[in-house]
Amino acid sequence: MPIIFYIFLFLFGTAIGSFLNVLIDRLPQEESIMGRSRCDSCGHVLGWRDLFPLVSYFFLMGKCRYCNKKVSIQYPLVELATGLLFVFSWVHIQPLGTGLILKKFIILLIVSCFIVIFVSDAKYHLIPDSVQVVLFSLSLFLPFSSEITAGLYLDRIVAAFLVMAPVFFLHMITRGRGMGFGDVKLAFIIGFLLGTLEGLIAIYLAFVLGGLMGIFLILFKLKKLKSRIAFGPFLVAGVLLVLFYKGALVSVMKSMYGL
Repeated sequence: MPIIFYIFLFLFGTAIGSFLNVLIDRLPQEESIMGRSRCDSCGHVLGWRDLFPLVSYFFLMGKCRYCNKKVSIQYPLVELATGLLFVFSWVHIQPLGTGLILKKFIILLIVSCFIVIFVSDAKYHLIPDSVQVVLFSLSLFLPFSSEITAGLYLDRIVAAFLVMAPVFFLHMITRGRGMGFGDVKLAFIIGFLLGTLEGLIAIYLAFVLGGLMGIFLILFKLKKLKSRIAFGPFLVAGVLLVLFYKGALVSVMKSMYGL
């Protein structure tokens, strides 16, 4: 692909990231996503000059044009991350079977859902059901499978329950305090999307990353031992690592555990 394509894809991703910010902030609050964007501080409706992804934020030095209050760094970070992940996903995530271009765009939509889940859970400790419904609907296309059959769907349903099992177990023994039911539903979707082996690797990575982050936060007294830490972002990180580095991770896990 020529470099101009990837530049366009990055810019397209930042524009999508701007919309994802709307979903991130409105869905957990059960607000309509149809209204125009507005300043979080003064509530002023933003004009077209305020809506250029990344550019508007840096041109205004991270402040609202109307009240001069600081704008959350979340907005440019989500826009930048979406642009970069779109390019990275297009290059490194290879779908199988027929209709490869369509499947690549489905993958971009899947990545978009994961971005919303990551930030929503980190910010509000809530994974919107509507996003999970969209994510599961997209996973029905099975973009990482070369041939779609009834048997494959059955295999993926079994995989979904197997991958969900450890998360559901923790949800039950902690009575939802250590692991929310949104995490359980997300683990089910991950299993259906990736299959048993890769899904379990994603869950394994999520637990490792979550454990390391928990230790870091407790050691530096940023969280207490009984503080709640959102697990959704680590599930998303585990999935993205598997999607980007599947071959290497599968080889490492097989050598470590004799799979």
